[in-house]
Amino acid sequence: MATRLYRLGRLAYRRWPVFIAAWLIALVGIAGLSAAISKPMQDEFSIPGIPSEQAQTLQQELFPGAKSAYDGAGATVVVAAPEGHTLAEPEYSAKVDALVADLRDTPQLSQGAQLVNPVTAAAAQRKQVVDGAVAAGQPRDVAEANAAALSPLSPDERVGTITWNFAVDKPTDVQKATQDDVNAAIADARETGLTVEVNGSGMQSFELPGGSSELIGIAVAALVLVLTFGSLVAAGLPIVTALVGVGIGALGVTGATAFVNVGSTTPILATMLGLAVGIDYALFILSRYRAELQRTGDREEAVGLAVGRAGSAVVFAGLTVVIALAALSVVGIPLLTSMGIAAAATVLVAVLIALTLLPAVLGLLKSKAFAGRVRADRIVAGGSDEPVTSRRQLHDRENGGVRWAQRVGRHPIVFGLLGVVLLGSLTIPVKDLHLALPTDSTASTETSARRAADLLDGAFGPGRSAPILLVVDAREAGDKAAAGKAIGEVTAWAARQGDVRNAQVIALNEAGDGAQVLITPKSGGDDVATENLLADLRDGQAEQERATGTTLGVTGLTAIQTDVSERLSGALVPYLAIVVGLAFVLLMMVFRSVLVPLTATIGFLLSVLATLGLTVLVFQEGTFGLFEAAPIMSFMPILVIGIVFGLAMDYQVFLVTRMREAYVHGTSATQSVVEGFRFSARVVTAAAAIMISVFAAFVLQDQALIQSIGFALAAAVLFDAFVVRMTLIPAVMNLLGDKAWWLPGWLDRLLPNVDVEGESLTRHRTPGTPEGTTDGTAADPDTDPDTDPDSDPDSNPDSDPEADGVGGPAREPEPAGIR
Repeated sequence: MATRLYRLGRLAYRRWPVFIAAWLIALVGIAGLSAAISKPMQDEFSIPGIPSEQAQTLQQELFPGAKSAYDGAGATVVVAAPEGHTLAEPEYSAKVDALVADLRDTPQLSQGAQLVNPVTAAAAQRKQVVDGAVAAGQPRDVAEANAAALSPLSPDERVGTITWNFAVDKPTDVQKATQDDVNAAIADARETGLTVEVNGSGMQSFELPGGSSELIGIAVAALVLVLTFGSLVAAGLPIVTALVGVGIGALGVTGATAFVNVGSTTPILATMLGLAVGIDYALFILSRYRAELQRTGDREEAVGLAVGRAGSAVVFAGLTVVIALAALSVVGIPLLTSMGIAAAATVLVAVLIALTLLPAVLGLLKSKAFAGRVRADRIVAGGSDEPVTSRRQLHDRENGGVRWAQRVGRHPIVFGLLGVVLLGSLTIPVKDLHLALPTDSTASTETSARRAADLLDGAFGPGRSAPILLVVDAREAGDKAAAGKAIGEVTAWAARQGDVRNAQVIALNEAGDGAQVLITPKSGGDDVATENLLADLRDGQAEQERATGTTLGVTGLTAIQTDVSERLSGALVPYLAIVVGLAFVLLMMVFRSVLVPLTATIGFLLSVLATLGLTVLVFQEGTFGLFEAAPIMSFMPILVIGIVFGLAMDYQVFLVTRMREAYVHGTSATQSVVEGFRFSARVVTAAAAIMISVFAAFVLQDQALIQSIGFALAAAVLFDAFVVRMTLIPAVMNLLGDKAWWLPGWLDRLLPNVDVEGESLTRHRTPGTPEGTTDGTAADPDTDPDTDPDSDPDSNPDSDPEADGVGGPAREPEPAGIR
């Protein structure tokens, strides 16, 4: 693989106009195609085959034309009089009448929509329900309770609701102009002294949020890159190439809406991940290019070696992310599958751009690649076996990475225990993990939907926003009278369940042998008590079916969301096992060892569990007061596991491959740990800092799902890069010594050799070529210069390894025309 990538890098450098033009054409072409065919995005959290979906099928069989819980496009305007007043007072009743009149002019209203003042509607509804129930022989107190449970007016008459459906097939079909009309009517009503908010599926916005988060992440990344390279031009290269990749990926995701349902958070996730890995992958290759340039004046050769060596690690690291994200499809949730595939495709584009567009841009810039120097730069000039003949060389060799590795090596047990205790203590809150899907009640408090939900909860109780629908099929119960009796018994059984405020029949089919029973819980949709109620209904379902001769099904939005959350919770452990098993096999291929992959995967588990524990503390428990306490979004843990797996492998590969390079060339096991840190620690630190800044910037978004994902990913990179890879791994490697690199002979023969270190480039050096120049090979890896902050030798003479009389590898004269 290294040889092929070497040739690709040289080709891209030499034929830079073709490669740059190809990527620009791809960007423009995808942008145009996406604009032409894209459709609105839709958040439909459902899984084929779950109990609530099966119940929904039964509902549609009994009530032809009944819509899926996700297809209905409704809106609820919640209006409240000032404290101490009621909507029944003439002054406020007139203001509500004016609001209702404005709303009646809203486009796309369904033909049967009846918008009525909630005071008037409540009185008419109560009379109709009570009179009808009493006439049918139902006790008056039960009829009164049923009427109150559905009343659009709160018991104190201060808060009312105005509800309607839009004449569309799906929420995404509601036009923005229609929503603007509703919001304008609400704004006018607010000016009269009323409190007015709106929520509902028909009022959801499917527009993508602005790019302020991305800009913050890019700004911090730019600062880190300037400190890393000391050059404004070099600092800009990873950002520019990453933006091209993110543009292609995000536009591709938008275009994919023409063929599949794509959630509104999918492009944000793809942007977040594509930007982070795009900058990091380009950083690794550019750093290696700068290091190879120290040994050869041939820029094309240096690009080839950089792509062949660092590019091999980039390919492996990128593929691990792609595989982990694509594996999300095994969970069986269409929306999660689309999120995983979209993010994986964006990462794949980032890998291809790092391997081809970056070398092409280097071919365009040539000696200007490290222009715009803002500080002097130093480079580690040789391997540790070379004599130190000056104070400057000693300083350069003993960089921060070396000093840290030596410190850990002197006290490996202490540092290892500190890391394990820190991460282990943060895993404890994971036992309290409570997953739920996003609702209006978990939205940002800055949104009208959340404020409307809060008004409803305060006035009608939290269960008003979390109804459960019980579908009753009494076709096998007997004649119409028997069916009616069975339906009544089922309704009474549902009403007796714990945490039920009210249960009543809200619809009968024409034959009278099918019914919809609306169950209003006492608790909210994301409350554990509501989840327990749903479980109790299903646990007693079989016995009730036998007793009444009916077939029952529990559905509705609350039931569907609970089922999805439970399915996701159940998928966490199997998915984690798949990812960990994959990590172990891949790392055995790369490092030719059993214990190195074992320590790497254990470290990955620790960082993931610590991340989930910290996220539970901050988001679910509301610790530190940074965020309002709310359940963790159901998709977040499994997404974080998939993404962090790939990122953890990034740092493991880039750090430990340098250790293996040193070890296989004769360096002792403990010294090879120092050598790995000498050449990779600072670049891995820079990459981690960029990742953290990009992910953390997304905490500023107003969507709870994006906030939690951004926070979790930033924490995961922090834990994995600095606690696991920089502390635990070197501590364990020092304790294991030579045993770390043990691999049974039979397994060595069985595993394919992926050559991530680019050793094949060294083995195939053409006889007679100078040490620093090859026809597809490189110098001995033990003499590789540092891959962390160096500079172009042309623009920084002080970095010449022979300065101050210090011995170092000789450099061939730079061919004419390169400068």
